[in-house]
Amino acid sequence: MDKCIFCEIVKGNLSCYKIYEDDETLVFLSPGQDVDGHMVAIPKLHCKSILDCPESAMHSLMNTMQTVSRHCVEACAYDGINLLNANETSAGQSVNHLHFHIIPRRSGDGLDAWPAMHNHKYTLEEMQKRLEMR
Repeated sequence: MDKCIFCEIVKGNLSCYKIYEDDETLVFLSPGQDVDGHMVAIPKLHCKSILDCPESAMHSLMNTMQTVSRHCVEACAYDGINLLNANETSAGQSVNHLHFHIIPRRSGDGLDAWPAMHNHKYTLEEMQKRLEMR
């Protein structure tokens, strides 16, 4: 298996601009510098995606994202937050370690974080039948 870049950051073998850290999670600034304040939140435990992440690690990660998001709004004068995540290559996951992007937002910032999707083929009823959990 190739070395996981996020695991290397957790181990301290690669540097990052830490925003928050606890025993189970880490949040750091995205090195891409595409949007001011763009952060990446990860569990320290290596898991590829939400599909194989243990429940306890998922809970810790969600709590961390809420803590950091509240900090951005309450202490840093942001108006809102985008949380973005992709699972598996077909969904656009580029690093095979579970991660969420935290993007602080201000009203009128001009950022369009939602892709325009116009590719539905089935009715809502058909999709309900395909996806309904029984």
